[in-house]
Amino acid sequence: MGEQMEELNHERQQLSTRTKGGLVTMPFIIANEAFEKVASYGLVPNMILYLMSDYKIGVAKGTNILFLWTAASNFAPVLGAFLSDSYLGRFLTIGLGSCFSLLGTFLLWLTTMIPQLKPPPCNQFTQTCKQSSHSQFAFLIFAFIFISMGSGGVRPCSLAFGAEQIDSKNNVNNERALESFFGWYYAAGATAVLIAFTGIVYIQDHAGWKVGFGVPAILMLLSTLLFFVASKLYLKMKVKKSIFTSFLQVIVVAYKNRKLPFQPPNSDAWHYHKDSPESLPTKRLRFLNKACIIQNPKDLTTDGIASDPWSLCTVEQVEELKALIRVLPLWSSGIMMSINVSQSSFPVIQASTMDRHMGPSFQIPAGSFAFFTIVVLTLWVVLYDRVVIPFASRIRGKPVHLGVKLRMGIGLVFSTMAVVVSAIVEHSRRKQAIKQGLLNNPQAIVSMSAMWLVPQYCLHGLAEAFSAISQNEFYYSEFPKSMSSIAASLFLLGMAVANLLASLILSTIERLTKNGRKEGWIATNINQGRYDSYYWVLAIMSFVNLFYFMACSWAYGPCVDEKVEKDSKTSDSLDTIEELQRARSVVVERQSLFKSLPS
Repeated sequence: MGEQMEELNHERQQLSTRTKGGLVTMPFIIANEAFEKVASYGLVPNMILYLMSDYKIGVAKGTNILFLWTAASNFAPVLGAFLSDSYLGRFLTIGLGSCFSLLGTFLLWLTTMIPQLKPPPCNQFTQTCKQSSHSQFAFLIFAFIFISMGSGGVRPCSLAFGAEQIDSKNNVNNERALESFFGWYYAAGATAVLIAFTGIVYIQDHAGWKVGFGVPAILMLLSTLLFFVASKLYLKMKVKKSIFTSFLQVIVVAYKNRKLPFQPPNSDAWHYHKDSPESLPTKRLRFLNKACIIQNPKDLTTDGIASDPWSLCTVEQVEELKALIRVLPLWSSGIMMSINVSQSSFPVIQASTMDRHMGPSFQIPAGSFAFFTIVVLTLWVVLYDRVVIPFASRIRGKPVHLGVKLRMGIGLVFSTMAVVVSAIVEHSRRKQAIKQGLLNNPQAIVSMSAMWLVPQYCLHGLAEAFSAISQNEFYYSEFPKSMSSIAASLFLLGMAVANLLASLILSTIERLTKNGRKEGWIATNINQGRYDSYYWVLAIMSFVNLFYFMACSWAYGPCVDEKVEKDSKTSDSLDTIEELQRARSVVVERQSLFKSLPS
């Protein structure tokens, strides 16, 4: 009777799986992610201006706040992925993330609606400004924290959650459906970012902060409602063991077994296998191999499974952790590019003091110049895939492929060039401001077109198109398939670390350049500051980072794509050698035949 009930429950579960998920859930998941991106990304470009104008916060302090906020928003997806895989599941994680993001945008909108939540306007007669109180500042920070928590719930899970809905349908069109979902997902994400950097920023500039922050709150409300409306349609998979837990187990077991002697490389019987019995632990980072040594046959159950995963790990677990440790140096070499890209507050302040008119009536919002970065990134990806590579392949007469490490290096070069151009443009802008007598008037518009800022945005776009995309490809290709979640979150983790380091660099430079004054290079009055010198410091650090990248690239050795190409060339060489040997044998046979003939 018990077995029949189990079979009945299993059949019911299979039937439930077949009736849920599929393409019908795609609009709700994509809309949730897209609206969340429009709401959160739309708040970032002009936020430095809001902090300066309404909260009376200086440029250096305001930029540091934004660095820390962005770092939290980039680190939160890593934590969200861990909670989703280990405890909550993707549906609950996305749902909680949407609610947190809605709460954060609503609290931020309240700061524009309730005067008591921020400092009063400056006294125009005495030219004095009252700073925000601790409670007012705390309310603002709580809004930022909730928005970061929301991004940590939505962004790492939406793509995987949508793919699960498609994968649940076992039919011949499954692969095409997945391709369609990924295409619409990334298209919606790119469109959302463009709308955020143009439409939302334009509303903030022309309709004020109340409307400009109210629209993201409304969009986040729509995002949350759309996700929960389709709750009954979703397939909610059970929580599986997270790979983060697997890493921790390897470290703990290797430490427990640190006094064990190393096993010979061919001692297969002494290593615990699960998925690939023929695999052996590599010689790299040998101390981790002690985590998979079988000390006692009782460590395994009758089914060949470890009785305690915190006392014995598989070879596969050990090699996964080794793969992560091995890429960390190259991963760290890409942090400098993220530091350069994160300097988004300063160009907004620069643009606000320059002529932003295009034509007699239209004026580009200061926060919308990031639009050029997204456009250049998108255009280059299309041109590279559809024009550059096919054209180069036709010229060489064989398929052309740029390795991931080469593209990462090219991206770092473009990033260095972008900071150099930023320093040159800011030097020219400040020189014009001094020449026009605007040194003490930071609100005045310098007679210099803001379009001079476009080249640095374009170079940042090319840097991301080469380095950021190739980094993600590098992680996916070098890691085992079981580590795809790590590959997806490693780049975001690098951006989070970059934001923290950017904050540290800014604070250090500001402290060292004060020389007894109230402010250093990063002054609230941009004309009295030395933003150009700050850019030159970043340029020097970027140049040094190029050599660090080359050293890490050499130490890493060949990547997967380079190994495949090398193996292909070796195979071609062997084929050529075999052909030469066959030709030589034919010649020898003919010579012997001629010798045997009568003269």
